[in-house]
Amino acid sequence: MKGTLSCTSLFNTVTNCLGKVKGSKLRAGSISLQDCLLSGYALFSLKYPSLLQFEQHIDEGKMIEYNLKSMYGIEDIPSDTQMRERLDIIEPKQLRRLFTSLLAQCQRSKRLELFKYYDNRYLVPLDGTGYFYSKEVHCNQCCEKRHRDGSIGYYHQILSAAIVHPGQKVVLPFAPEPIMKTDGLSKNDAEHNAGKRFLADLKREHPHLKIIITGDGLYADGPFIKLLKQDGHCFILVAKEGNHKALFEEFRALPKQTYEIKEGAITHKFAWANDHILNDSHQDCLVNVLEYWEEHASGFVQHWVWVTDFKLTQKNVYQIMKGGRARHKIENETFNTLKNQGYQFEHNFGHGNKNLSTVFAYLMLVAFFVDQLQQLGCKLFTKALARLKSKKNLWERKRSYFFNHFISRLEDLWSALAYGHVGKPLDYIINTS
Repeated sequence: MKGTLSCTSLFNTVTNCLGKVKGSKLRAGSISLQDCLLSGYALFSLKYPSLLQFEQHIDEGKMIEYNLKSMYGIEDIPSDTQMRERLDIIEPKQLRRLFTSLLAQCQRSKRLELFKYYDNRYLVPLDGTGYFYSKEVHCNQCCEKRHRDGSIGYYHQILSAAIVHPGQKVVLPFAPEPIMKTDGLSKNDAEHNAGKRFLADLKREHPHLKIIITGDGLYADGPFIKLLKQDGHCFILVAKEGNHKALFEEFRALPKQTYEIKEGAITHKFAWANDHILNDSHQDCLVNVLEYWEEHASGFVQHWVWVTDFKLTQKNVYQIMKGGRARHKIENETFNTLKNQGYQFEHNFGHGNKNLSTVFAYLMLVAFFVDQLQQLGCKLFTKALARLKSKKNLWERKRSYFFNHFISRLEDLWSALAYGHVGKPLDYIINTS
């Protein structure tokens, strides 16, 4: 258990970071902010479907209270109301250090090296997603959408990014960037402005990380590409003909290099040209254009076009294509996992008046990040997952042990999941491995 990605060492990192978060001055008899934050983290670590169920289980008896104190280090367990009130008024940016510290821990473990892709750089896709919508519940931070019938919809969105690799199932998320009311009503403006803030945070927090930014056509414009180059990032961005008419006209008209390879029943076809002007408005912004078709023996064809700053050759177009297509991992391995594999990303755990919804989103992503790192480098986690076959079974067994046994340490829970536990309910789980 001395490995830097063990369940215990990762939780110690989370605890240390949460202990540094500052909040409002405590009233007499108030529960500490750290206990409220740890309780929120435990809520998502245990994959509770709602804060109400979390509260109900705590009230049922001493076992849940004992386990929260022994496994998660919570001294005084807050009620749901206390937790919401304390977390609503903290500044979400204070939680960014959790992501930087966990990524640094991954780097020290040497596991980050597994994600190096092309030109000794890391692939980082960007994408936005919504996680709350209501026509009734809202807060000061909600974005607003006015419908034709005069009604107003209130919603929260975040821009998320993660280090991914085409050969890795695990993703390593960065701190998300909330998309705010002031970012604009259109998807382009909102995500664009959040993207600029993300790049500023990325440069400040990870100045030496060599990165390839990938994204959809939203980001393939002059100002954003110039910002990427200014910060020293490379890029592979989707280009769409409707948004880049002049670029496509020039690309279609001029000579191109082509290449074709077969992999089983799939034929990969490439066409590319270097040093094209992005558009008339940014003639000083030169990009290289890669067009790609994936043709199946059945007749099914997929088609993409990317712009990149990598000089394209026959030797690298396959890798550039793979890197561009790895953009889907921010949707599949991140958003879909959060929405469909126990994290309840779209459930409203509490909205508050200021920052509660965003704070809960951060804590959920921290729990997800810890799970990803354990999958990458914790022997107990990987053995437990192999034994129980799926994450759904793993989360269910984890909650079952938590609900039915006294557990002295987090490591003991993972040992029981990895090797099995044959004791009767209501006894103590200890590490017998």
